[in-house]
Amino acid sequence: MTAFALALAYSLHVLAALIWVGGMFFAWMILRPASVAALDGPVRLKLWVEVFQRFFGWVWVAVVILPISGVGLLQIRFNGFETAPRYVQIMMGLYIVMVALFIRIQSLQLPELRKAVESEQWATGAAVMGKIRRLVGCNLIVGLVLVAIAAARPVF
Repeated sequence: MTAFALALAYSLHVLAALIWVGGMFFAWMILRPASVAALDGPVRLKLWVEVFQRFFGWVWVAVVILPISGVGLLQIRFNGFETAPRYVQIMMGLYIVMVALFIRIQSLQLPELRKAVESEQWATGAAVMGKIRRLVGCNLIVGLVLVAIAAARPVF
């Protein structure tokens, strides 16, 4: 049971992180440059409202799965938080940073973007999109650092 539980928890954990960080990487490095090059402002902003709506549903799945699987892994592999290696504790802290940035985007900037697009206030929408882009960029950097720490499993 323990080997199966470990494999299940680890698989869910990795998949959730892959969806979240990979989605941000795709949005930042692929979709954003392509949409800027190919679409005019109003169409681009409408596209991003739809993209965020669809992607954020998956991010919420990751936000829920990561701590559940993470706590499971803590219990199975390290018998709790106190005996977990420092890198695991750092990963937990970075997860909290990522969630805070995500919630800020979803609860503050996304409604503002949606409102600007609905009222066809394209300049306002572009300004809000710039804020979202910066926060997603910050979150992507934190997520990539977190993945690198998980992969390296440093001894500290």
